Amino acid sequence: MTRALVLGGGGVTGVAWELGLLAGLAQEGVDLAGADLVVGTSAGSVVGAQVCSGVPVAELYAAQLRAPRGEVAARLGAGVLVRWAWAGARGRDAVRARARVGAMALAARTPSEASRRAVIAARLPVSRWPAGRLLVTAVDAASGEFVVFDAASGVPLVDAVGASCAVPGVWPPVTIGDRRYVDGGVRSAVNADLAQGAAAVVVLAPVTSGFGSMPRLPAQVAALRAAGSRVAVVSPDRAARAAIGRNVLDPARRAGAARAGFTQAAAVAGEVAAVWG
Repeated sequence: MTRALVLGGGGVTGVAWELGLLAGLAQEGVDLAGADLVVGTSAGSVVGAQVCSGVPVAELYAAQLRAPRGEVAARLGAGVLVRWAWAGARGRDAVRARARVGAMALAARTPSEASRRAVIAARLPVSRWPAGRLLVTAVDAASGEFVVFDAASGVPLVDAVGASCAVPGVWPPVTIGDRRYVDGGVRSAVNADLAQGAAAVVVLAPVTSGFGSMPRLPAQVAALRAAGSRVAVVSPDRAARAAIGRNVLDPARRAGAARAGFTQAAAVAGEVAAVWG
């Protein structure tokens, strides 16, 4: 049986909540780290690279509880969200909509690529692609093309993850070759459809909303189920949403989000185990 773990976007707190949930599920006897396929988008790409690295999930969770160091605080403010929504919501052509968001990202004033790359590198336990199958999503900033990086892409892991985490208007697009890339969440906050064909799919989705022509998670899940996959979707519960707060890019909220994910695991373990087998 092929089992897929899909990890969605959600900022610094999304990374923390997902790792807390994974650690809590492991304590409940549900080990998602053994997935045959891991799909990571934005925050999920960081978690995917960490989980596939071979470092025990308990250690990854414990690291989220420590005081953040070297993390640059940022804010996904209303102005950025409005510009992103305005650029992406006009018209029905999804690729053109993503290109408009990419153009906004290319024009934005952000920290340097080098400084951001150092932050991403510090989050990854390894610098090489793991042996397991890991897919990392991104979007070509100029063309709007949806791109999926893997070990065969010839792209350094840190650059693939950096591209997937390049929130438009907040962090700089990532240069790979002669192209520049932005957050995989520009296409979908989760990109669960990349798990097509897996018998069992567990989706951890800190964020489930979208706008304009973005594929919605419910539609992606319905398509997976229609194709025969068993699917469980877990999103933050009320306590986790309170711990995460309004700014998902605030490192100060990280430990609380991680603990909330760990606590939530007990309530969802049965549902997840029923799918995972």
